[in-house]
Amino acid sequence: MTPRQIDRFCASLPAATRTVQWEGVIVFKVGGKMFCLIAPEEHSIGRISFKSAPEHYDALSRSPGFRPAPYLARAKWVSVDDPSALTDIEMKAYVRRAYALIAAALPKKKQRELALAPNSRDHAVR
Repeated sequence: MTPRQIDRFCASLPAATRTVQWEGVIVFKVGGKMFCLIAPEEHSIGRISFKSAPEHYDALSRSPGFRPAPYLARAKWVSVDDPSALTDIEMKAYVRRAYALIAAALPKKKQRELALAPNSRDHAVR
């Protein structure tokens, strides 16, 4: 996937927001929390960076094409300098997983506000 395609994919995720910060880095958030970064070429953070599941971080950050994301590695983020090294399916799966990790960590009230979690009253037996 190209960075532009990744941008469109991130924007299509429910309740995802897009901002530009830090010298032109495109930042995608859900509930105000970052899940994916798309940096200009040659930026220090890497071309594409995203949150990794803590239990997968060590293996993923040492995998070919990946590296610990500068400034965000302690939060278990990885960077991919060449997004074309991954298939579209792989890139979408990694970004979707990053999004899901961040969305799941949001408070339940925030998840309901963003329509990411069902309202428990809607499912109550009447």
